[in-house]
Amino acid sequence: MENPNESGTPLSTWNTSNELGSLGKAKIDSLKDIVSEIENMIGERTILSSKFVKEGENMKVKIHNFLLENEPKGENDSEFTRERAELRKKQIEISELQLNEKIGCWRDISLLKKELRENNKELNEKESRIKMFGEILKE
Repeated sequence: MENPNESGTPLSTWNTSNELGSLGKAKIDSLKDIVSEIENMIGERTILSSKFVKEGENMKVKIHNFLLENEPKGENDSEFTRERAELRKKQIEISELQLNEKIGCWRDISLLKKELRENNKELNEKESRIKMFGEILKE
């Protein structure tokens, strides 16, 4: 619908409700996708960390079992004693790696949760604005 203005040129009436809704919906959908992706990343990071720690435990058990099965039987073999010490050192290194993984996982998840909170906040703000604009346009 067009109404002429003072100069006689027609004015267009704007129907912004559809445009506003579609623009808002696109941004909301994008934020929902981001939130979902971050939640998936948190889950995947937790699973990855658990697998890493479990594999480390399996390696330490295998080393421990090997050491038990191959205990020296009264003989003083310095080569074997050195190898046992190296294997024990490996067990300690694996434990350190596991601890570092747990800390790294906690740090990664903490950052992801912070990002998740920020995106959830923005999503809630956008949804409430769209709702408010929708109510205003209905009046």
